Amino acid sequence: MTHPSGNPALDTVDGLVRLGPRNRWYALCRSDLVRRGQLTRLRRLGEDLLLWRDSAGTVHVQEDRCPHRGARLSQGVHMGDRVACNYHGVQVDADGVVVSVPGSPGCALEGKRRLRTFPATEHADAVFAWFGDPEDAAPVPFVPPLEIADEEWEHFLAYVEWDAPWLYSLDNLMDPMHGAFLHRKSHTMSGGRREAVFQIRETDTGFVFEKTDQVGVNFDWSEWIDTGMYWVRLEIPYPATAGPGGPFRIVCTATPINETQHAAFFWRCRRVQGWERDAWRFLYKTRLEARHWAVLEQDRQMEEAMPLDAWDRENLYQHDLALVRLRRIMRSEATRQLAARQERAGAGRREVRA
Repeated sequence: MTHPSGNPALDTVDGLVRLGPRNRWYALCRSDLVRRGQLTRLRRLGEDLLLWRDSAGTVHVQEDRCPHRGARLSQGVHMGDRVACNYHGVQVDADGVVVSVPGSPGCALEGKRRLRTFPATEHADAVFAWFGDPEDAAPVPFVPPLEIADEEWEHFLAYVEWDAPWLYSLDNLMDPMHGAFLHRKSHTMSGGRREAVFQIRETDTGFVFEKTDQVGVNFDWSEWIDTGMYWVRLEIPYPATAGPGGPFRIVCTATPINETQHAAFFWRCRRVQGWERDAWRFLYKTRLEARHWAVLEQDRQMEEAMPLDAWDRENLYQHDLALVRLRRIMRSEATRQLAARQERAGAGRREVRA
């Protein structure tokens, strides 16, 4: 049984790992990239998507493919609560139902749900969608980490698109040791030792990968979180000159665009209220944001310069335990999903024969 998108890469374990396991939530883009009255085309997880807002401002995510002849709906006309294909005028609503075929009123296509529609939500200035397999698989609840869910925390979103596989960003985020080298000239990561022993600590939603002999000095731990969506949380110590709020946390996620490009989301968070929140916002915008972008630029340059076959010729050691764990998780998930798809296909064939 092939994947609903028709992309053959999604019919293999390696392809699912490279393009993202299904039955999960993924971040798609910043909310402000989907403007009222406009049609936005994105490619995510190897699939072509249409994003648009209805008359109430609610965001919708659908396959960018007219159910009539496969033309791009993103080249069509926004009609408030429906989208009209520019090829033959076929109109589709937010549920994927064909509501009008102007060239042949009353034809059998009208009233049928024929456009793949992805459950979607917005949170913390970003758009998220559920990628099900099969496509009508019910989504699990959307559960973001505390730092972007609790009102006691303030956050800013940094959004990037990089020319590197999405797994390179996940590796980077689960590799605390690179902070002491790649980012050693950063104002937040200039201190601490350049050697360490790590351990893995299990949690209810994943695991923490942490240094055993240093805490609160540099980039000393990362946490892998799975709540029906893949997240990474980490903490960077802040000097007193960075204002109130204690340690600076980053909540991150990455989403494949295709096999060689990805989008990444970094929410910079501090637990602040009242005047401390105002002070943090001011300091972030006037002094800290540019420094944070400089750190991301170091990561971008490193990831984009890595060869696409980097995994095939690497030699890992103790600092890479989290990477090994993460890759096993991804591969196991992809294997389970393909097995379930094959089982559904087999059941369907048996039903037809019966």
